[in-house]
Amino acid sequence: MLASEPSKVIAGIDTHADTHHVAVINEHGKPLADKEFLAVGSGYRKIIDFITSYGTVIAIGVEGTGSYGAELARTLRGKGLTVLEVNRPNRAARRLKGKSDPLDAYQAAKSVLEGRATAIPKAKDGPVECLRILRSGRASAIKARTAAINQIRALLVSAPDDIRGKYRALATSALIPALQRTRPSGHVADPEYVTLLMLKTLAARCHALGAEIEAADAALKEILNSYAPMLCDLPGVGTEVASQLLITVGDNPDRLNSEAQFASLVGVAPVPASSGKTTRHRLSRGGDRHANHALYSVVLVRMASCQRTKDYVAKRTAEGKSKREIMRCLKRYAAREIYRQITNPQPAPDNSDLRRTRTELGMTIATVAGELGQWVSIISRLERGQIRNDDLAANYRQWLTSKRSECSA
Repeated sequence: MLASEPSKVIAGIDTHADTHHVAVINEHGKPLADKEFLAVGSGYRKIIDFITSYGTVIAIGVEGTGSYGAELARTLRGKGLTVLEVNRPNRAARRLKGKSDPLDAYQAAKSVLEGRATAIPKAKDGPVECLRILRSGRASAIKARTAAINQIRALLVSAPDDIRGKYRALATSALIPALQRTRPSGHVADPEYVTLLMLKTLAARCHALGAEIEAADAALKEILNSYAPMLCDLPGVGTEVASQLLITVGDNPDRLNSEAQFASLVGVAPVPASSGKTTRHRLSRGGDRHANHALYSVVLVRMASCQRTKDYVAKRTAEGKSKREIMRCLKRYAAREIYRQITNPQPAPDNSDLRRTRTELGMTIATVAGELGQWVSIISRLERGQIRNDDLAANYRQWLTSKRSECSA
């Protein structure tokens, strides 16, 4: 008699700060069991034992993989289990069927079974996660420094005339050091003394926060130089933009199957907005809005400084396109170019000397492309080994040699 095949199961997990509720269903959607576990290391091990005890695990749907379920998702992936990200249940369905942790866990499992949950969560275990943590601390420091500067300006408005006349007209860059150099003296019941004392305290706070921001910027740049050194070579892409786009993609860019998926993720996929005799597309309002703003910054820089972009804007304007429509197209093109860099962040071994020499000479890809009469994307792909063009590579090396000779002379 043939042995029966092991049953296949799907699990759903509703995550919370202190506990996680796990539900298991079979491959036909029949509920098998559900149980609550503590959100600690021992609880994660018990969750794995609980799920695997019912059969071969097809996939596990987890809510909140970026917050309460982050460590659980890492632990499950470490055991070789397939983890999918599940959105919270539809509110209309909640109103009809009710709300509880077991119901949410079963709903997560059914979302996987029905194919509604297909997104692979971010790994959050590499240099991109370090970028996210650094940017989070940097953002709070910038916000606190801005609040301190605003408070200094507000105090100067109502300060005694001697203080107001001396400091109010100074720019912020000169105001902070000037207030730090002051030596207030007097009695705590004297408004002039207390005002100057508080101004000095706020200036010291601004200085400390500025040092914190500079340290975060240096750390961000160091990570980018080692993890994705070629991303910042693109026109309009700096440390701020590059780090945000990498955070949006995550430590596992292979979870995106195509460049079109990346465009949708960053909110630049064209959305049809046609009606009657009008055929047009509008800006996508979906995706990561922080990444969309980063691409907007790239487009603004290119529209102001990139001749190729200026020519494109002039051409599309002559065709009757609005500025918003033109920027939508430019963001789509920028997303395509950046996606190629993110998925191939390192220079190719055969052409690594090209980028190394170019950076030593302080040359950008845009400068090289203009001198050689090539597209920026062609030079970028040549350095990364995505295309092979021996003649272009030879011309590139010859041009770099001549430039090095000019610098030596």
